[in-house]
Amino acid sequence: MSLNERKQALVRDTIWEAAIDLFAEKGFNETTIDDIAASAGTSRRSVFRYFESKSDFMAQPIVSFGNSLIDLIRNCPASYSPAEILRRTLLTVAKNAASTPRTKKVMAIAAKYPEARQAQISRIAEIQELVTDALAERFRRTSRDCTVSRLLAALIPALLGVVMRNWFESDQCDISKIVENVLEGLRQVSDVRKAPK
Repeated sequence: MSLNERKQALVRDTIWEAAIDLFAEKGFNETTIDDIAASAGTSRRSVFRYFESKSDFMAQPIVSFGNSLIDLIRNCPASYSPAEILRRTLLTVAKNAASTPRTKKVMAIAAKYPEARQAQISRIAEIQELVTDALAERFRRTSRDCTVSRLLAALIPALLGVVMRNWFESDQCDISKIVENVLEGLRQVSDVRKAPK
């Protein structure tokens, strides 16, 4: 990034962090844009330069996770199977999320305020489409491979959601163990050969 881009990213991050801290302290509905601007040491106009609304603050982590997923999918070795792509993307994004200081605050806000949660949910479909496209680039475009791409694109965000919720609700510090537990659960429910006819 250029120096100017780095400065813009720093300002954006400062505003976002101030907003999340205020949402956690005062409440999502109770916090105003003016509160956020004052806490970030900037103007209301600067806030709106980076974020369209309060909901946009809550959607930001979803967009970041989506960008990480797409980069990971594109950079996985060509030899990786769909299962290896699934494991690597889940593990890497979950570890990054768990190491981000405000992740638990964001999750607590989303759990408490339906409007905040809806802001996140509204971005997941968009991310799923982008993930589908990234996966389609990796696989041949036969109907079978399109099905695999679509399944993975649906599974990755859904499983990531389960991993993060289990992490948020537990005292487990090692998120890689939670990822393995979720993948084991997926193996148990996906063995359709054992299902009664």
